[in-house]
Amino acid sequence: MKLFSPCPPVSKSPCPPITRRSFLRASGIALALPLLEAMRPRLLSAAGPSALRRRMVCINTSLGLHGPFLFPEKAGRDYALTPYLEPLTALRNDFTICSGLAHPDVDGGHAAESSYLTAAPHPGSTGFRNTISLDQFAAERMGAETRFASLTLGTGSGNTLSWSRAGVPIPAEARPSKVFARLFLDGTPTEVAAQVARLRDGQSIMDAVGAEAQRLSRSVGAQDREKLEEYFTSVRELEQRLVKNQDWAKTPKPVVAMAPPKDSTDPSDIIGRSRTMYDLIHLALQHDSARLITLTISGNNSVPPIKGVTMDHHGLSHHGKNPEKIEQLRLVELAEMQALADFLAKLKATPEDSGSLLDKTMVFFGSNLGNASSHDNRNMPVLLAGGSFRHGQHLAFDPAKNAPLPNLFVSMLQQLGIETDTFASGRGTLSGLEM
Repeated sequence: MKLFSPCPPVSKSPCPPITRRSFLRASGIALALPLLEAMRPRLLSAAGPSALRRRMVCINTSLGLHGPFLFPEKAGRDYALTPYLEPLTALRNDFTICSGLAHPDVDGGHAAESSYLTAAPHPGSTGFRNTISLDQFAAERMGAETRFASLTLGTGSGNTLSWSRAGVPIPAEARPSKVFARLFLDGTPTEVAAQVARLRDGQSIMDAVGAEAQRLSRSVGAQDREKLEEYFTSVRELEQRLVKNQDWAKTPKPVVAMAPPKDSTDPSDIIGRSRTMYDLIHLALQHDSARLITLTISGNNSVPPIKGVTMDHHGLSHHGKNPEKIEQLRLVELAEMQALADFLAKLKATPEDSGSLLDKTMVFFGSNLGNASSHDNRNMPVLLAGGSFRHGQHLAFDPAKNAPLPNLFVSMLQQLGIETDTFASGRGTLSGLEM
């Protein structure tokens, strides 16, 4: 019996496009359709499946960037490169530098790192509860397309940019050896079988726990029911991940030429640690193991091994306008910008379809601190590269009354193919940024 015909049999005209919100309806039952080929952009038929591989990397350097060395004086496309942008000279038309952006109502100095990708207000206040981060919001909608829905990475312990819908931090992996093994090392057949068995056991446990929680919800008040609904959502998401992971557990991982990296024993070497993570991110994107990645570059209270630097990074960030400290801070942050430039250049040099991996990858780089010396969270340093935006400009917003950074997040989500006009406090896309 034919249950569904997408077009009238007598029609010779092309089928009308099917929206992602289409339903099958019968006898009072509505069944949401999965993502069908007919719902995909027409570009797919001409450009191939990789045309839909849109990616996002979000990077936070936790001790900020010295604004006078980063922001150009002139807005528009004819700005003069600043000292921190000079390492990106060859990539000038592949990035946009933004000034005058901030998260509305996000304060608290270093505490604002928790809100870097969530924009949740007042992170330093008592009773603060975080919200979902940009990468996890995207992962809910497109994470099933790859082995890993997202990767959360760091260069030091304790810092993360990724937060679940329930406001729970997702721990960042700071050991390159563990990241490499997770991405590229297969287990033995026995280990794979054991992993699949554990996943199956997890499904049955989730089924049992979910049924028990539903019975409990009938005997509690409205506030508790709201908490339980959040729990149900987490249970359902976990069940979906368990089903997906069963298939991936049986699928061989990519083979790469890179040797397994060794974990650094020098916590002060933030540049070396960053470069190793950039190499792993490049491989993960190139082999389509993940399309949503966050990286925290953590400064610390030690002296980085950079020629000319004799003071600890954290102390330098609190320079108090001391010229000697500012000069040493410039050396540290210039090394950070050079590492970023090399990462972007590697993405651009990696071909994909008729373009490059950078064309399909948005790289959002900046800090939650606009002025680290005074713990100011306004006028945040923001650089967006790749992702097929029309780059090559300095978007300058009001330095006194900052534009909302979450509007950029809306632009980024739309560029990922996610249908939304809002995210956190963002209401619309970022003015001046052309797709």
